[in-house]
Amino acid sequence: MIYNSIVETIGNTPLVRLNNLNKGIEGEILVKVEYFNPGNSMKDRMAVKMVEDAEKAGILKPGGTIIEGTSGNTGMGLALAAISKGYKCIFTMADKQSKEKIDILKAVGAEVIVCPTNVAPDDPRSYYAVAQKLNKDIPNSFYPNQYDNPSNWKAHYETTGPEIWRDTEGEITHFAAGVGTGGSMSGTAKFLKEQSESLISVGIDTYGSVFKKYKETGEFDDNEIYPYLTEGIGEDILPKNVNFSVIDHFIKVTDKDAAVMTRRLAKEEGLFVGWSCGSAVHGALEYAKENLKKGDRMVILLPDHGTRYLGKVYNDDWMRNHGFLEDKAYGTARDIVSSRKDGYQLVVVEKTTKIKEAIAIMNEKSVSQIPVMEGEHVIGSLTDNKLLLKIIENPELKDANVSEVMEDSMQFVALDSTLDVLSSMVEREKAVLVRDDNHRVHIVTKHDILAAITK
Repeated sequence: MIYNSIVETIGNTPLVRLNNLNKGIEGEILVKVEYFNPGNSMKDRMAVKMVEDAEKAGILKPGGTIIEGTSGNTGMGLALAAISKGYKCIFTMADKQSKEKIDILKAVGAEVIVCPTNVAPDDPRSYYAVAQKLNKDIPNSFYPNQYDNPSNWKAHYETTGPEIWRDTEGEITHFAAGVGTGGSMSGTAKFLKEQSESLISVGIDTYGSVFKKYKETGEFDDNEIYPYLTEGIGEDILPKNVNFSVIDHFIKVTDKDAAVMTRRLAKEEGLFVGWSCGSAVHGALEYAKENLKKGDRMVILLPDHGTRYLGKVYNDDWMRNHGFLEDKAYGTARDIVSSRKDGYQLVVVEKTTKIKEAIAIMNEKSVSQIPVMEGEHVIGSLTDNKLLLKIIENPELKDANVSEVMEDSMQFVALDSTLDVLSSMVEREKAVLVRDDNHRVHIVTKHDILAAITK
């Protein structure tokens, strides 16, 4: 068959049976390998639909510019559509995304703007906000907004779901997929559930994301949010494309478990896939061990290809530096927190505290770093060496509010982060923060790590 353009080859990706990673699990585990799409990810499906629906609605006109915030794969799909239809592309990306993703987008002619990860979604520096501003400023531009655009989930309702139903001949009992924008999970699950009311859908979330707790309690909990490394799943917002009514369960997966499973998929199944694929498989198998029975059939959606992560999960040095290759004998942040006495109280100051008062507190408590709070939220930090330099340069600052001299907030990390991971983070930056199981905030410093290692 001859195709008119590369986008006509999107879809009809294969289902592949797992043969090794599923040992000991009742039932059958199949994976839908979406890297067979021309842009090497499932995002090709919804990218083209968003463009075509915008054309039909008259929103996107000839010679226009497509502007989107992306973790990389949606950008690739949009770029392929743009090439076939004659549009320009500008993409904003968070700085945690792999260099390979940025280079690939540039290779297909897109302009890429990299934005900071560790800022709130409504911060003008976030990749969401930058994309929205560009859309306002550039004439004849289109902002697809994959998070809220219904064309996202509809693409999977119209293609991914029907393909799975067809290829399993309707014999599917469970569907599992990572949840990021929500389109692939929600659209596919909606279609499959309309065919079989008994079908169970399992959404895969990551630690640092809000989805699981929101599904289970209806509460959007800011305490659930902290930076994480896995790309493509989880969110600190609630995209409109996440249809919680068609997602029966959520399973959370750590960065490390996802990375290790990604490499196992390549070595043990010959599936050279991306990081969130490891998340999806690890979480789905954890669910399957306890819930699948003989005769059941689970399909797991694998979103993208491993070439996006050559410098990360497929790089031994990167894995080792993040503590993902092996467990260290000297423990985790949880061990540091658990060793503290019941009366532990984090030393903090409010942003309205006078600088001279903050210095007095730091001296009294013998601390060199201190978080700055606004109510219950950490919004900044003070470190004694930088604070000293500022006071020496301008002694009158001592009567100003802390908010005038505070630095960026300390980074929140997962409670089970290994000490080698913590060590690499505090070596590069300042101390880090962690929430215990009761959501109390703790600070972890170089001294804490050294003390834990030498115990």
